[in-house]
Amino acid sequence: MKSWSLASHIVAGVVAIVFGCLVLLSVSVAAFTRHEVTERLDDSLQEVSERLGFVVSMQFRQDQVQGGVALPPGLDRDALAYQITDLAGHIVLRSQNAPPALLVAPLTPGFFDRPHFRVFVTLSAKRTHYILVAEPAFHRQEAIRRAIMISVLPMILIMPAIWLLVRWTVRRALRPLVDLQKEIGSRGGANLEPIPSLHLPDEAAPIHKAVNSLLDRLRKALSTERMFATNAAHELRNPIAALMAQAQVLHEDLRESGYAARLESVVGQTRRISRTTEKLLQLSRATSGVSLRRIQFDLIEIILVLVDEFRDIIPPDRRLIVDSGCLDHLHIQGDVDTCGILFRNLIENAINHGVANTDIKVSIMANGQVEIVNACETIPAAVLDRLAEPFIRGASSTEGSGLGLSIAHNIVTQLGCQMALLSPAPGQVSGFMARISFPVFTVVLLSDHEPQENE
Repeated sequence: MKSWSLASHIVAGVVAIVFGCLVLLSVSVAAFTRHEVTERLDDSLQEVSERLGFVVSMQFRQDQVQGGVALPPGLDRDALAYQITDLAGHIVLRSQNAPPALLVAPLTPGFFDRPHFRVFVTLSAKRTHYILVAEPAFHRQEAIRRAIMISVLPMILIMPAIWLLVRWTVRRALRPLVDLQKEIGSRGGANLEPIPSLHLPDEAAPIHKAVNSLLDRLRKALSTERMFATNAAHELRNPIAALMAQAQVLHEDLRESGYAARLESVVGQTRRISRTTEKLLQLSRATSGVSLRRIQFDLIEIILVLVDEFRDIIPPDRRLIVDSGCLDHLHIQGDVDTCGILFRNLIENAINHGVANTDIKVSIMANGQVEIVNACETIPAAVLDRLAEPFIRGASSTEGSGLGLSIAHNIVTQLGCQMALLSPAPGQVSGFMARISFPVFTVVLLSDHEPQENE
């Protein structure tokens, strides 16, 4: 589902409405301005025509008239043009910038639009001549354009300011919701404390109250679940150990009897219950939030200690190889015991589900990655995606609780690291790899830069 932002939607909606209103206002103002400017200019044409009508009979000096064309000094291209004709339509006098042909034919009083002029025609005061006064079209268009720009341009220029102000106002109003989102996002299995008061608006106060109520119920439910798992595992550990001891003694005493096979089955099932109980204890520890403790320790040292422990457990036809390359120490930050639980489960998973007569390789790299590779059949992608869930196992027939990778995933999540499960292993046609990526604090190289390998 495509993600969306409430702030962006509100800003976009408000700005779209404001911009739409401004556009409509701008168009209305432009149309009104055009109408008003046209009306004012037409009034000016009419006024000039009427004035010319009163002075049409005055005699022009010879140096100002040449061939019926008036030659006033300093004529501007934007000046009004005029033609004075007799009643028959013959031009008696015209301005220097007026065309020699009649601007309007036939002559009729009123306003007329021509390709280059806006013309007003009227009769003289004595009704002996027609007065044609024309305004250059470019001058009128320029006047209208300037008037529209003066009216509309401020509204256009203010649009970015409106967008910024709306954006700032909306984000400022939604800031408490962002704070609430961050507080909710920081809650998890190790932090279910109520969300403090964030000065939320009245609309968000019910959400705040509902989330705190939910966190309280979750805290009680998880506390009950963890307490049950821990208490059950602790209460079962001693009886299971006693049962295991008695079953092993009986198995030795009755080795030659017909009950040996049954007792061997009892010992195996008791051992399985013991392993499951231990895994439940580890799962309870992993989900309790203890992994959030932060101390700096040497990761290579932890892994080497675990390898020594598994050396007596691993089948004789298999080897556990640790390759730390040129690294002598690799310091990370976290909880030592929880990190030990993490790699104990990963190595144990590789031993239990690996193929006989193959090696298990643990590679430690300077970039903080630890890779544990074991040989096995390729795990289908559908199963691989769910392996980190509790009680999910692959197609292996080896006994197991299905909790090892789930415990590892919980620990990795709390440590803020990353775990990748790959099958087939990179560079191979089959196999399985668990890759853990830690943030590195200190890397110490061997003085001779020789690869370090432990078997």
